[in-house]
Amino acid sequence: MNWNGLLSRIRFRLSAWVRPRMVYGFQRGDGVFLKRTRVSNMTRIEHIDKLMIEDNVYIGHFNLIDSSGGLYIGEGCQVTNYVSLLTHSSHVAIRLYGREYLTRDNHIGYLKKPTRLGKYSFIGPHSVLMPGVELGKGSIVSAYSFVQAGEYPDFAILAGNPARVVGDTREGDAEWLAQNPELHRLYEAWAHD
Repeated sequence: MNWNGLLSRIRFRLSAWVRPRMVYGFQRGDGVFLKRTRVSNMTRIEHIDKLMIEDNVYIGHFNLIDSSGGLYIGEGCQVTNYVSLLTHSSHVAIRLYGREYLTRDNHIGYLKKPTRLGKYSFIGPHSVLMPGVELGKGSIVSAYSFVQAGEYPDFAILAGNPARVVGDTREGDAEWLAQNPELHRLYEAWAHD
């Protein structure tokens, strides 16, 4: 066997240990185990003690979940891949202080605010939610969106850079519910509480 073949076999076997996988079940910082929540082993969660996550949540691959300023992820949320959920930001302070940033304390321009995702919301791939976003329940953030701090209504569809409200998820939901009336009871159970 040549070296390339051996290295290829070693890489293949190692990839079985480090490839992206969904981990079923999640233990919050407060010790509560959420058996129906799935989180990728390739998602980075910072300050898990300040993350409040409900059950039935899906968090895909290669995300940054920054909970340092307090992050709430409501029941049934779906966070796809390559998403950044942020609760702090230092980019303004670093620009203001330049080379002196690391030598100073109490930085002007350093932002730390809680971020909140309402239940049954969907965050599309490659999106960034900045500190201070309050996303209403049943909302969709379209792929590649940059969502600035602010309150967004329930059932909002957000898209763009910067993201703007471009629609209402209830319009699409109404079509599905008309075709599947047996789902009304299940939908109403979360949509109106």
